[in-house]
Amino acid sequence: MTHSLNYAVNCSLLFTELPILERAAASKAAGFDAIEFWWPFAEAVPSDKDVDAFVASVQDAGVQLIGLNFFAGDMPGGDRGLVSWPARAAEFKDNIDVTVGIGERLGIKAFNALYGNRVDDATAEQQDELAVENLAAAAIAANRIGATILVEPASGAPRYPLLKAVDGLAVIDKVQAASGVSNIGLLADLYHLAVNGDDVDKVIAEHTARIAHVQIADNPGRNEPGTGELKLDEQLTALEANGYRGWVGLEYKPSTGVSVDSFGWLPLERRAAK
Repeated sequence: MTHSLNYAVNCSLLFTELPILERAAASKAAGFDAIEFWWPFAEAVPSDKDVDAFVASVQDAGVQLIGLNFFAGDMPGGDRGLVSWPARAAEFKDNIDVTVGIGERLGIKAFNALYGNRVDDATAEQQDELAVENLAAAAIAANRIGATILVEPASGAPRYPLLKAVDGLAVIDKVQAASGVSNIGLLADLYHLAVNGDDVDKVIAEHTARIAHVQIADNPGRNEPGTGELKLDEQLTALEANGYRGWVGLEYKPSTGVSVDSFGWLPLERRAAK
């Protein structure tokens, strides 16, 4: 590895063989100091008891939760966020307070707001207008705790409209123009961008300054680095050379189904945060 960026375990794709409340500790036991999660609850506004249990699981493990997704609907069922979904706008607004509240307790500095699929009961223009409003509201709330909102192009969801880096950057531009917020940036998942046919090297060369978070998986398969053909080490090295100093989220599925076995590509001494 030719870069010195720090890694965080995505506990929504890794350690799924364990209950959610045991995954932070498992990440620490594997040598990592940092983790990230998709929304770890079944609903937009979980009970205080469930929130407290989740917060305690992270604190007790002694890891930093560096990123958290807002509630995104039924992800296994195909949902990809509520940000641009008119029928569920109130749910997203309610979720902002809960998410940022967890962030305040755990020192989270990045929140991923999945944009949402196109729907049949609203026009693309209506959805995009709502998204700008919702992302601005999320950014204003996150700014209270010095955190950033992330906008992510994604693959594997046919009706998700943000496919390439330019799609995400265009949304960010709209939000900034409409509301004046500055704490919103691109989540560059190098796997999603590659799958969607983006020129990842060009994205890094031209837009590193606008990338607020990075995630990786290899392709094909969305498994650990080294199982596919992506030039992940070269790309991370280029990101660092261009000034990226953020985290690299390991958002991949372990190829054997056993998470601890999927870290062989990363020496133990490179897992802890520097």
